[in-house]
Amino acid sequence: MTTQDIANRLYELCKEGKFDVAHSELYSADAKSTEINREGALETISGIDAIKEKTKQFQRMITEMHSAYTNEPKVFHNNIFMEMGLDVTMKEMGRMNMVEMCHYEIKDGKIISERFFY
Repeated sequence: MTTQDIANRLYELCKEGKFDVAHSELYSADAKSTEINREGALETISGIDAIKEKTKQFQRMITEMHSAYTNEPKVFHNNIFMEMGLDVTMKEMGRMNMVEMCHYEIKDGKIISERFFY
């Protein structure tokens, strides 16, 4: 798959909330995920199983999904950039609007890293 093919498929799956399918189809087994943790520090995890578990943990924290959006991806060489947003009610945090810029790096037809900027 080309980077554009991956971007198109990722966009389709994210719009549908099918992150588990995206992980299975598009990610390298040793992919890395980096984002800011609750303490405000950058945290990186490695491996598709860890990424899947992180996503499940986040989804378990949501008590109500009010709305969500995913903007069309922009491809630059082997990089994909995509804005996503959520209006959710979170356990112990209440309702919040979350907007993030997502960056995905592609190598050998698979996503090898994702980074989220809030």
